[in-house]
Amino acid sequence: MTSDGITTRGYQQEMLEESLQRNIIIALDTGSGKTHIAVLRIKTEVERQPKKVSWFVAPTVALCEQQRDVIRVAISGPVGIISGSKEPDQWKNASLWQTALRNNRVMVSTPQVLLDALRHSYVSLGRDISLLIFDEAHHAVDNHPYNRIMKEFYFDLPAQLSSASSDYQRPSILGLTASPIYGGNVAKAFRTIEENLDSTIRTPRHHKDELAKFVYRPIFKHVLFDPPDIANPPFSTNLAALIAVVKSIDIQNDPYVHSLRKQLSRAIRGTAEYRRIDQMLSKVIQKEDSFAHKGLRDFERTAEAICQDLGSWAADWYVWEVVRHAKQAANPQNNIISTWKRQEKVYLLEIINRIGVSPVSYYPGDISHECSDKVHVLISTLLSEKLDTESMNESYSGLVFVQRRDTVLALAKLLQHHPATKDVFKFGYLLGTSDSSYRHSFLDITRFMLEVSPQDTLDNFKIGEITVIVSTAVAEEGIDIQACGSVIRWDPPQNMASWAQSRGRARRKKSTYTVLFRRGGSEQNNVSKWQNLEREMVELYNDPSRDFIMEEAAADSDVDDEVLEFRVPSTGYVPNSSIRRSYSRIGLLRALLTLHSAVSHLSHFCAVIPSSVHADNRPLYDVDPPEFAEGWHSFDNRSKSFVSPYAGPFGSKVTLPRSLPLPNREFATERIYRSRISAHRHAAFTAYKALYDAELLNDYLLPITSVTEPHLDEEVKEMLKDVERRVGFANVSLQLDPWTLEGTEGKCWHTYELSIDGLPPLILFNISRSIFLPNDEGPTLYRPGQVPISTYLRFIESISLSDARIEQARQYTKMLFWSLNGSRMSWEKDDFPYLVLPKESDTHWERRREWLSQVNTTIAATRADEYLTSAEKFGKAFAYPTDLAIVRNGFQFAKSYMFVGWRYDPLNEEEETAFRKYYSRFQDLEIVYPLLEVQPFPPRSNFLIPTPTLGKERPSERRNIFLLPRISAIAVLSHAESEYALLLPSILRSFACSITVSSLRHELFNSTPLYDIPNSLLLTAMTAPVSGERTNYQRLETLGDTVLKFVAGIQLLAEYPLWHEGYLTRKKDHAVANVRLAKENIKRSLYRWIIRDRMLCKKWKPNYIKPEISKVMVKAQVTDPIDEKIYGKKKKKQQELSTKVLADVVESLIGAAYLHGGFDLGYQCASFFDMGLRWQPLPMRIEALLARVEIPDDYPSQLGNVERILGYTFKRKSLLIEALTHASYEPNLNTPSYERMEFLGDSVLDMVVIDFLYHAPGKNYSPGHIYLRKSAVVNAHILAYICLSSSTTADATMPGINSDGTIALLPETHIIHLWQCLLHTSSPVLEDQRTTAVRYKHRKGDIHKALTSGNIFPWADLIRLQAPKFFSDMVESLIGAVFLDSSGDIDVVRSVITKLGILPILERIVCDDVDVLHPVSRLSLWASKHGKELQYLYEKEKGKVSCIILVDEKEECRVTETYHGRASQEEVKFMAAEQAIKQFRLRDVDVNYTLMKKKRGPTKKKQVFQASNSK
Repeated sequence: MTSDGITTRGYQQEMLEESLQRNIIIALDTGSGKTHIAVLRIKTEVERQPKKVSWFVAPTVALCEQQRDVIRVAISGPVGIISGSKEPDQWKNASLWQTALRNNRVMVSTPQVLLDALRHSYVSLGRDISLLIFDEAHHAVDNHPYNRIMKEFYFDLPAQLSSASSDYQRPSILGLTASPIYGGNVAKAFRTIEENLDSTIRTPRHHKDELAKFVYRPIFKHVLFDPPDIANPPFSTNLAALIAVVKSIDIQNDPYVHSLRKQLSRAIRGTAEYRRIDQMLSKVIQKEDSFAHKGLRDFERTAEAICQDLGSWAADWYVWEVVRHAKQAANPQNNIISTWKRQEKVYLLEIINRIGVSPVSYYPGDISHECSDKVHVLISTLLSEKLDTESMNESYSGLVFVQRRDTVLALAKLLQHHPATKDVFKFGYLLGTSDSSYRHSFLDITRFMLEVSPQDTLDNFKIGEITVIVSTAVAEEGIDIQACGSVIRWDPPQNMASWAQSRGRARRKKSTYTVLFRRGGSEQNNVSKWQNLEREMVELYNDPSRDFIMEEAAADSDVDDEVLEFRVPSTGYVPNSSIRRSYSRIGLLRALLTLHSAVSHLSHFCAVIPSSVHADNRPLYDVDPPEFAEGWHSFDNRSKSFVSPYAGPFGSKVTLPRSLPLPNREFATERIYRSRISAHRHAAFTAYKALYDAELLNDYLLPITSVTEPHLDEEVKEMLKDVERRVGFANVSLQLDPWTLEGTEGKCWHTYELSIDGLPPLILFNISRSIFLPNDEGPTLYRPGQVPISTYLRFIESISLSDARIEQARQYTKMLFWSLNGSRMSWEKDDFPYLVLPKESDTHWERRREWLSQVNTTIAATRADEYLTSAEKFGKAFAYPTDLAIVRNGFQFAKSYMFVGWRYDPLNEEEETAFRKYYSRFQDLEIVYPLLEVQPFPPRSNFLIPTPTLGKERPSERRNIFLLPRISAIAVLSHAESEYALLLPSILRSFACSITVSSLRHELFNSTPLYDIPNSLLLTAMTAPVSGERTNYQRLETLGDTVLKFVAGIQLLAEYPLWHEGYLTRKKDHAVANVRLAKENIKRSLYRWIIRDRMLCKKWKPNYIKPEISKVMVKAQVTDPIDEKIYGKKKKKQQELSTKVLADVVESLIGAAYLHGGFDLGYQCASFFDMGLRWQPLPMRIEALLARVEIPDDYPSQLGNVERILGYTFKRKSLLIEALTHASYEPNLNTPSYERMEFLGDSVLDMVVIDFLYHAPGKNYSPGHIYLRKSAVVNAHILAYICLSSSTTADATMPGINSDGTIALLPETHIIHLWQCLLHTSSPVLEDQRTTAVRYKHRKGDIHKALTSGNIFPWADLIRLQAPKFFSDMVESLIGAVFLDSSGDIDVVRSVITKLGILPILERIVCDDVDVLHPVSRLSLWASKHGKELQYLYEKEKGKVSCIILVDEKEECRVTETYHGRASQEEVKFMAAEQAIKQFRLRDVDVNYTLMKKKRGPTKKKQVFQASNSK
């Protein structure tokens, strides 16, 4: 049998067939083809289970990648791999996992990845996996992830032999191993591994002889070496120097000890923080396990071991190399190892510089003389094996297995330079690798001593460029290394598995397996023991009585850590209800919390909480009882109070971060557990279960991140992957046509009197919806060069459909429309939904039309010319009248002109030239007078839009034209009628918009408070910018967006009292996201009333009662395209609306509601659209928030000072305490930190500022201008300045010398700054406050001057304050506290904001038109406008940071400053932008401010903002 070119051997086929019948663990030697059997099993499973995947797990990433490559060659479908490099911890959405499962037939991963996915219910073992393969299956013991997968998830599923649905049952199990045991009792080891994997260990029985032909057991050899002489041990000068320095160092000088003592001195005695620091200090002193001291001791021990094992030359080389690399890593100016702190680097560098090391000699005699006997024995063995191999005409290749990685480096280097081997062998080395970037050991610097990558080593070994590899155990297990003829164990194997696997690497015929034993040692005895165990294994493999499926049994385990678990009641979705009921009993599709996962889960939860500056969000564990008595670390007590270590039982207490507003943040266990880790696990389990009960976790037992609405339908969940994601377009049906008949409409005609200034009144007939205009005021019309025209519409009565006037009005209306728009009309269609008729007929023009009728009958005129006649004939018939209106330069819908007069006088030369050019198509044209003198109609078509100021039109734009009467036509309409024809489209457009919003009011808002919003506001709110109308929703949308976020934030703050600020922000962002608002819009069909069609008179044509294309309303969707439905031969018309337009209209309606009825009506409008929130009136929500406020027993002394600064006295002091509490504050455990109050204050401040800018007198700011000015006063820099500049004074008295020289109590005035009132217990916060205050002192004068009298906003000086975020957070949290304490009184908040100085700054910006455009934004807009490619590059070198601005890849400016972190990087970017602005002279450049809010792509080149890596 063959598979993809590889022959399947008989014993492999035997194992395959057996694996199809039962769960088995295949036990075969290395090189026998176990992976090939697994591939065949996968191929079979893929074919018979197309809906599930096969999952292959291997213990290391390297093994996973190797096995994936093998499987991918043999399997036709996709093979996916999930390892740490793909960041599976970030796959927080179940749909990501399901997509990966759907797109791949086979998955390969490390076991921890699969275990985590199962625990979060992202993957269901019974639903998704049909075959589970464990590579190196002997690991499935104790708490290895292999065993946890089986215990926690496999055994809860129904067995495959049960009657349960095949869709939900245990997967098949296949294990692969070369040695199923580590040692000891074979029967017990077999029973354990078989019970854990629910499988039987098997090896081929029917094809044993064939197996023997392909598996070559090596010849076992052993060689003895003499250990070092105890009386005369090897001496290494470099090691001696290292030992001397390590002995001299004192733990009391360690920077970590100094840091802990400093923290302890600032902590408050009796607090949990004090006790925690006290214990850490005692522990580090007692164990001397600081980073530096532990690392140096490890260095010393490793060097001593190398000296004993390899000899003094290897030890000298090792110490020299480590010291050399350590000096580079410890240099504070570089960042070779980012996890080393600067203080540790300085301390280590000082110690390392004291170690007097010398480079080693590479003289052959020195190397040979300074080697251990063990090295000499190894070299002799290598030379002997090479000689024997070459005597058989084969090339030599070998593996040397070494236990310690440092010994590998030293041994490989020694062999590369030893005179006996350097020219005989080509050596390489192989070490285990890790993807982790978080290494905290001093000896991790040895990673930088590697000269060749592991993969290069393997590749070179395969092609013979390397003949001997010195390796750690990484080469024992699974890694694909070419079969070699010699395997040598430098260190004896540690267990049975290591013995078997390293031996299996000697896979050539007549290969050897050599173990080095210490003469007189006991290790040799293990060999016979392992050989006996191997014989027992083979006997058990072939025992016929083992041909049955193992019964389930529980493995021995620590009861402490096995019993406790929690399963979420239901996670995920099972389509069949009966299956769902069945499997809810066994835990299928339910996320699982165990003691083993609780600690990591809790750490992850705290890690994703938004952190404040200098606040530690980690869960803090305290063991009970404390390991040390309080103060043990002091010099007086330490030697006296030491006692033997406490052996248990233990308890634990875990404390969660202060930013969690929980009623209890401490979770403790009783003192009943046998180990500290067990106690910590139970405390973490209790805390994490409490977080789930408090609804702070989702049903996957993960922090709520992207999916913050568990009750939304599946379609919405798919759209919540990113709250900023904008769906491109939504196909929706046509907008409402206000003139079409719906429901009971069309049973009568409504009549109105339409009055237009300067024209006779008309009777307007309307058969569709009624037209309602407040005060009967119609639209104002704007004719170019004329004063505005007012219109009025007064309702008269409703008349029957058969009224005699209707037909007359229909013909009159048709005449008006046809005269200017006939080319776009059909003569046969005249069922207009609106008709007009003059209130008084014009008999003069009626006689003229009678004459026209007779003429048309005589000449059989076409329909196109129904209302036209020859200008020459008409002039002769009526003595060239001067009351004409519309003239065409021909018939058949020729171009129309306005009549000016008859020209009897001859044309001058210029006029005649222009005339003949106009008629150039006629040769030898004879000019016959009189001529028609006409003017083009004005280009403006929509007369609802105001025109430029009267008199600004240039005369050249309205030059008269002369036409020949004999080839021109006259419309037989009076001047008034031509005005009707010209103005009626705009008037009807206005009426249509009014009908649209009236329809919205009656159909959607009927019986709701929104019904009272005036038509004028509704009209603005429903008009899209694309319509080109005089007003649109943009300003209202900006206001409504702010109102929505404000009211939604209050709802969430009250609804979720236990949510931290991060959850609240995500939930709010989701609720107000465009995609969410668009869904609410579509759900209510609001899009039908959006006025988005543009009126173009050149394309205008009248409406009809029976539309030309029938329109069918269908449900519109955001994500799925609408099926096009065909009715007869005509297809339903569709229009595309962007999701943003759909969302903007919702927000503009909220803005309109707020303008009309304040926050109450704004709330009503927001709640009308639901948005997935539970809505309650704002007063009720505020009352609920206040009801939870506790009354503290005592108050911090600074509260009164803060109240004076704010100009407001709190009724509930707890709110002020919360607003001042930093997350680092240790006392008063029950008060949460200020993040929730800052969340509220942020939206309150936005509301006040946006409301002010919207109503700014005489400004009518566009959204872009509102955004710019709001950004100037609501940003971290200006708010930090407000915090720094806000202060009060306090009077005190102190003894002093009076004027008469005597001592008396003299008054003193102290300035108390707002920032000094922050409640915290963090020394970094205190340091930041002091340094920022110094920077403020230097720049406050310039900032104050710019804000009070300058014409440019002081961005530069504000940014250079480099104020940490807690300064601005403090201001926003205080605003939130004032709002809440005042029961939501926005006027009180406004007065506080004024007192702080925020509103005065904004007022001046508005009144004096201060330039507030940010320099970086100004430069960006300039680049966009001119199609330039803009790049910001950063360079860090020698403590400096430079920002380089490239324009079209050319350096234009460079600014360099001292580097102090990200703040200085932002500052240097700003300074570079300022320099570029001056260089390009852009300060007065005319920019489009609206681009600041709504970005658009560059026209020619893409804008690039890029940061380079540090040099």
